[in-house]
Amino acid sequence: MSTNDQSRITNIKINSQNLYKEESFTDLTNATIRRLTPVKSDGTIDESREAIFAGMTQLTSPNGPIPVHCIIEGAKNLDDAAAKLPEAVEKAVQAMIEEAKKMEREEASRLVVPGR
Repeated sequence: MSTNDQSRITNIKINSQNLYKEESFTDLTNATIRRLTPVKSDGTIDESREAIFAGMTQLTSPNGPIPVHCIIEGAKNLDDAAAKLPEAVEKAVQAMIEEAKKMEREEASRLVVPGR
């Protein structure tokens, strides 16, 4: 291993067999949908893989905005992704709530109360 390799903080490698072209679509008010189109290493569309749709929005809380990111499962096209986005966001928010409750329980179980 060269000295240059030893001094590197990161070791990032791109998987050229799993590349996607990213496009964003937004309604400028509520949400953004990202379409990830699979491509080959030369940039041409890879017809052997399905596109992936992901949604992004944010919730308002007393502590400020909370970003929500989700995969829109089963979407075949942009219209389908837009129709399925509310359900995907709801599922992601419910998962976030469950994770927060789990972390809260774990934190509470670590508390040591004198005299008990």
